[in-house]
Amino acid sequence: MRVWGVTYDTGFVSAGSTTHEPFDPEAVRRDMRVIRDELRCDAVRVTGGVQDRLETAARFAAEAGLEVWYCPFTNNLPYDELMAFILDGAERAERLRGSGAAVVYLTGSEITMCNAGFLPGADLLERMALLGDPARLRAAVPPARAAIARFLAEALPAVRARFAGPVGYASLPFEAVDWAPFDIIASDAGYRDATNAAAFPQTLRAMVSQGKPYAATEFGCATHRGAADAAGTAAEPVRYDEHGRAAALTAPLERDEEAQARYVVDLLRDYEAGGADAAFVYTFASRHLPTSDDPSLDFDLASRGIVKVLPDGSWTPKAAFHALAEYGRSR
Repeated sequence: MRVWGVTYDTGFVSAGSTTHEPFDPEAVRRDMRVIRDELRCDAVRVTGGVQDRLETAARFAAEAGLEVWYCPFTNNLPYDELMAFILDGAERAERLRGSGAAVVYLTGSEITMCNAGFLPGADLLERMALLGDPARLRAAVPPARAAIARFLAEALPAVRARFAGPVGYASLPFEAVDWAPFDIIASDAGYRDATNAAAFPQTLRAMVSQGKPYAATEFGCATHRGAADAAGTAAEPVRYDEHGRAAALTAPLERDEEAQARYVVDLLRDYEAGGADAAFVYTFASRHLPTSDDPSLDFDLASRGIVKVLPDGSWTPKAAFHALAEYGRSR
């Protein structure tokens, strides 16, 4: 495996807020140093829906010596706004690349699920509900595939006109992306759980045998007992309020940091042995899911973060952080 790293969320926009509040540039700079110096990562996938934040975090990552995977991750944007965001990101990524940084540009992430006009649904929650309704999902997939194909066919030449480095797209399996014009095959469905464990080796072989570098751009699991068995599910055991803030856990959960640690390291080793070019643990911090002394409000139990976010916004390492640091040292 050429590079490994973690995802760094700069803020997924939802309900008038983001999943990274407050956004403190100096704290981001320190985090990037930790990712490089303590975890010994080679790369970081920087995601989010606020362009200035993406660029800031990407610059700090490059300063720390990390390869930057610059990845817009937008929510509910209509076609024209989404295209403008992707092309703006390409220009910013090229400026960073032009300064001497190693940069890969991903032309968005999970576009059909997260943005307007590809799948039925007024918002992300309505579109995610399709996953629990197989009949509706089957009917919705063919037009969604056609729509994402049209979008990427328009976006990719325009991205290449602005960005001279390698280009990929953080995909979902049902999108059935045509990888021929891309430099990198990338999947946000890098999870292994009880639903796909038996077929996982065969799936990985299929992904890495297509003649282009393959990147598992997202995989990880939450910090509660049993989370690894359901790692690939998009559902969280969390109820959010109208402002997008975590309000309550929807089920009693038991902390199991050791299981999370085993999961991420085992999967990294599988990707390394299986010939992946890159793999990114999801995620460094889930700042929208802080811990609490009250077990019913300990949202970190539902977090895939490898650090535990404290009520004051600072963080402390979890067992997965220490296990990944050992993995990094072993490389």
